[in-house]
Amino acid sequence: MLITVADQSPPLQSGYCPGVVQRHNLISEVMKQKTHITFNLNGEQTEVAFAPHKTLLEVLREDLNLTGTKHGCELGECGTCAVLVDGRSILSCLMLGLEAEGREVKSIEGMAEGAELHPLQKTFADLGAAQCGYCSPGFLLVAEELLKKNPSPTRPEIQEALSGNLCRCTGYIKIYEAVELAAARMRGEEYELPRESVYGYE
Repeated sequence: MLITVADQSPPLQSGYCPGVVQRHNLISEVMKQKTHITFNLNGEQTEVAFAPHKTLLEVLREDLNLTGTKHGCELGECGTCAVLVDGRSILSCLMLGLEAEGREVKSIEGMAEGAELHPLQKTFADLGAAQCGYCSPGFLLVAEELLKKNPSPTRPEIQEALSGNLCRCTGYIKIYEAVELAAARMRGEEYELPRESVYGYE
């Protein structure tokens, strides 16, 4: 791991508190340090330089300009920032960018195959499982992990897998149905969704 120091700004001047000045300048030096890592991002070897205190979420958005991964609570409670690391869903707001060294990271930008959307992306669009869409990247990647592990999940299994992802818009039912429909399509099966009425399901 290579550590470099970026251009230095002029030191803080003060005639009566040299200890504070020295500490300020030291902190400034540390904050300007950059670390370089190489990792596999969405199927491509990627090298990036960033401040070592940054989370993977910040590295993806600020240093690699991949803004599909969203800022949410930044406390690990909402699931909005979920990405796949070595095939497992990880909250990128809780993972340091340094920890991605040599690993495989998949963000929402890498979910489609070229111009072909992933079946989950298609069913989310078909069923209206995304409304404002802010939480959708996290839901989609966690659902992708689920379907790779379990191609035929039950509704309770889908609910459990997605329990760490919060949505303020949809009420979740359309999201669960989108995962069920995508799973069926990926298995090559026909799947008929329950009919809805103003009174609920028929």
